[in-house]
Formats: sequence, structure tokens, C-alpha cells
Amino acid sequence: MHHRPLALLSGRAACAAVAAGTAQPLAGGPLAFSLVETADGIQPATALAAGHPLIKPRPAWAGFDLSWPLIMGIVNVTPDSFSDGGDHASVAAAIAHGRRLLAEGADILDIGGESTRPGAEPVPVDVEIARVVPVIAALAADGAVISIDTRHAAVMQAAAAAGAKIINDVTALTGDPDSLSVAAASGLPLVLMHIQGEPQTMQLAPRYADVTAAVFDWLAARIEAARGAGIAREKIAIDPGIGFGKDLSHNVDLLARTAGLHGLGCPLLIGVSRKRFIAALSKGEAPKDRVAGSIAAALHALGQGAHILRVHDVAATVQAVAVWQALQSA
Repeated sequence: MHHRPLALLSGRAACAAVAAGTAQPLAGGPLAFSLVETADGIQPATALAAGHPLIKPRPAWAGFDLSWPLIMGIVNVTPDSFSDGGDHASVAAAIAHGRRLLAEGADILDIGGESTRPGAEPVPVDVEIARVVPVIAALAADGAVISIDTRHAAVMQAAAAAGAKIINDVTALTGDPDSLSVAAASGLPLVLMHIQGEPQTMQLAPRYADVTAAVFDWLAARIEAARGAGIAREKIAIDPGIGFGKDLSHNVDLLARTAGLHGLGCPLLIGVSRKRFIAALSKGEAPKDRVAGSIAAALHALGQGAHILRVHDVAATVQAVAVWQALQSA
């Protein structure tokens, strides 16, 4: 069932309202909400049962305590990334970039060898493996927590063997017939992302009657498919897939109602970094000039209870999150 938390609270106000019995903790806190929108209208949040997924605390995921926002730094080992134009396409450049992101404060490095920007052509699996495995092996040896950004089962296997600790699939394990079984056999935590269509066609004419409800229902089905394959819910994080088969109005609506996705009962990852909707809302800036908009959207997502931010600009985001966190906790 779709529920949208409203009247979100933070800091001492959240603690006081929860203690007074006038609000509920959002996904266990530290944020809280005093109202909830349902199909029957707006009701007090306290009408929800204590075990409701909107309220229930999230256990540790991939070894991380989720009470503090996690930063996932992006390492694109591709020549055609929309965001950096192939700046880190070589193995040496990608390793150096990953080390720089770790020094800047990244908790996780998300390494990908295939661009999934709108209109991107598929990459042969052997090429993708050749791009990412040396980078994963080197950074894992440094002690980094590595996420493999792939939709191909063979790449998942090779990445896990090289030291990856998380699988991040933009197709939520639908892009390869073997990916569900491979992910289950790996035992690794997962990120399941929503996408409508595939990268080559996803932005041609995306349509939804209600984008947030559609994303919620699709991800709920993918969570159940993963659980049916033997993957524990505690291993699954979700990503609504901003920009993946969604136009400007869809992206804005989805971000505005992000808190409702906590009803799926999983940690929430948001990836807005340098995406096209930022330029569409501003002055048409190139990807590298969208840092301010990326941070604005990321902080909004944190205000909706997001647990993980997937970003290109780690140092700027870490600084912004530190200030936001201090102010929200006051």
C-alpha cells in the first residue's frame, strides 16, 4: 500500500514529538513524521502500526550503520560517460580517481565499465570485465568497499571474485537472465534500481499515470523476486532511478515524494549527481557545471530520509552533508 509521510521533523523536534506520541520515526530515525497520506486521505502518523515499514528501523547494510548518510563515489571506467566524458577511462586513471574519492570521504566506490546514459550502446561483457576488474582488485586491496555497477551476470561474478562487496544493477536484476541467480549465489548486498525501458530507448517517451506509485510497485515486485531467489530483504537497498526512463516532471515528482519509498522497508539510495534534469531546471549547464544543483537535490533527498547518496563530487558533497547534518540535529 502506498503511504506518503508528511510533516517531517528533525533534531530535537523529532525526538520530542516521538517521545510525546505525536509522531513516528521515519525508517527508525533520526527524522520523524507526524502525518501520513494514504488512499483514504491524510491521517496522524500514529495511526500506523509499530511494525509498519515506514517506521521500522533499518538494520546495518553492507556492514554500514545507516544512522549517518553514506556517500557512494562514482568511478566510471568508460570512454563515453555522460558526466565526465571518459576522464577516468584507463585503468590507471580510474584507480587514481578512486583513491582520490576515498581520501575525500567516500564510504563506497561504485565502479562501472558500461555507460548507461540515455542512448548508450551496449558494451561486450568481456570488454566490461577487462575495464573494471583491475580497478576493483587494486582499490579492494587498499581496503575500499567496492560496488560493481553492472547489469550483466558474468561481470557480477568477475567483480565479486576481484573483491567487490556490493552489486548495483540499474535493471534490478532484470537485464540478464542469469543475474538473479548469480546475485543470490554471491551472497552480496544489492542495490535494485528502477528503470523504464533500457538505456538506448528509455528517454524516448517515458509515461506513467503516477510515477511514484509505479516505481514503488515495480521495486516491490523486484524485492519479492530477489527474496524468492533466496536473497534476504536485509541485503537489499533500493534506488528510484532518477533520469532512467523519466522526464523532467517525473523526476521532480519522484524526488518530491521520495519519503514514500521507505514503505518498501529497505535502505534508500538516491543518485541525482550531474543529471540532466538539473540543467533543465536551471540554464542548461554541462554535466561538470551541475555540482550546486546536484548538492541541492541530494540534501533534499536526505531531508526525505535517504540513506545513501551516489555522487561524482565527493568532497563538495561530504562538506555539504556535514553542515546539513549539524543543522538538522540542532
